[in-house]
Amino acid sequence: MKTAIILGAGFGGLALAIRLQSAGIATTIVEARDRPGGRAYAWRRDGYVFDAGPTVITDPDCLRELWALSGSEMAHDVELLPIHPFYRLHWSDGATFDYSNDDAQLRAEIARFEPADVEGYQRFMRYADKVYQAGYVELAARPFLSLLDMVRATPALARRRAWRSVYAAVSADIRNDRLRQAFSFHTLLVGGNPMKTSSIYALIHSLEKRGGVWFARGGTNALVDAMVRLFERLGGKLLLSDPVEQIEFEGRAVTGVSTRSGTSLRADIVASNGDLLQSYRLVKGSRYAARKVRRLSRRSFSPSLFVVHFGLRGNFPGIAHHSILFSDRYGPLLDDIYKHGKVADDPALYLHHPSATDASLAPPGCSTFYALAPVPNLAKADPDWESFGARYRETILGRIRDMLIPDLDARLETVFHYTPMDFQHDLAAHLGNAFSLEPLLTQSAYFRGHNRDDHFSNLYFVGAGTHPGAGIPGVVASAKATASLVLEATR
Repeated sequence: MKTAIILGAGFGGLALAIRLQSAGIATTIVEARDRPGGRAYAWRRDGYVFDAGPTVITDPDCLRELWALSGSEMAHDVELLPIHPFYRLHWSDGATFDYSNDDAQLRAEIARFEPADVEGYQRFMRYADKVYQAGYVELAARPFLSLLDMVRATPALARRRAWRSVYAAVSADIRNDRLRQAFSFHTLLVGGNPMKTSSIYALIHSLEKRGGVWFARGGTNALVDAMVRLFERLGGKLLLSDPVEQIEFEGRAVTGVSTRSGTSLRADIVASNGDLLQSYRLVKGSRYAARKVRRLSRRSFSPSLFVVHFGLRGNFPGIAHHSILFSDRYGPLLDDIYKHGKVADDPALYLHHPSATDASLAPPGCSTFYALAPVPNLAKADPDWESFGARYRETILGRIRDMLIPDLDARLETVFHYTPMDFQHDLAAHLGNAFSLEPLLTQSAYFRGHNRDDHFSNLYFVGAGTHPGAGIPGVVASAKATASLVLEATR
């Protein structure tokens, strides 16, 4: 029986492990942290459950497919709950916009801002459906190992004018400034600047409309645990709290890994769900790997995040499960994050309120929240996060107090925050990035991390740094692409 080792138990690593184990490849996952999940880690404090993220689940069919490989059903391990509205958008003057896949309701919401944009939205969605077909259905799970693969895909991308930004594509059909924000912010949830990220990412709208937006009962961590249970039922092994310190190789093949505890594991296949640079740093003694590290270090990496987790006394039925709190500056704020390396005093926030859907995530009569602000990565802005973090936490809580919860301070029971330094320390994320490589057209498909290494014939990669990119559907699709390469090579 063929054997495989996977570094990292994030969504990508777990999805790949399930695919390999289902195909009869004896697979072991080695995870550095004390629980699985990677960026989908979780904390339990003072009776509250806090997911680290991601919290927006789309395309549940891509997850159900993992269970179907062995003839089982996802519903036996985890329950997905529909979210409505998908997002509630807020501006500082009190204006709101509910975004959902209820066509009549959504048209009415658009008409409140600009009646003419109802027709414009329909044109935009026709475009989103086309890029969904080209960019997700046809290309998301296809590995891009050569320029020829890219050349074959180029006509489809060119027909959809992929060189335009998402914001430009939205603006071509929608005239109201706030509606342009409402239909372009999604790329921020996968690390992309709406003003620069390829309009192919407009497919997110079609993805959400077709499959809905969901949340796992018990939190995203419950979905992670369900994937682990499936993997272990199939016979897979998960090793926790033991970071890999070296990927070993002989010639042009990797042979296994050695861990901090002194454990040495050998396998026919090694795959990494970790940070791309860190993964190549683990191939110690290889001049090829050292060159890869230097090349990758010159690429553009996504911003980081500053996240405040907090629990409040009381319930808040007027606050949606997912909220976006816009700054009064849209384009200039994006420039601060992506160009100028400035940590903004007026951040835009994604506010997650999971107890709105699942009350078990907070003590009785209480509510669980986290607020996420995109911030520059450590190459562009590197304040002393240990001291600055406490001050910035107050900036973020102040924004929520001013816009949504005036008596927040009196209700606050527990609070902690997570900074770019924590991304770097806990996840070995280069420069504290939150989404790996920035999703630019010049860093997509063939120009993103390859699912199989170009030099080591049995070294594979999965996750946000590979094609197609970040987000749960993206990393699960990357696992499908990587698994196809592994199975082809082991037939």
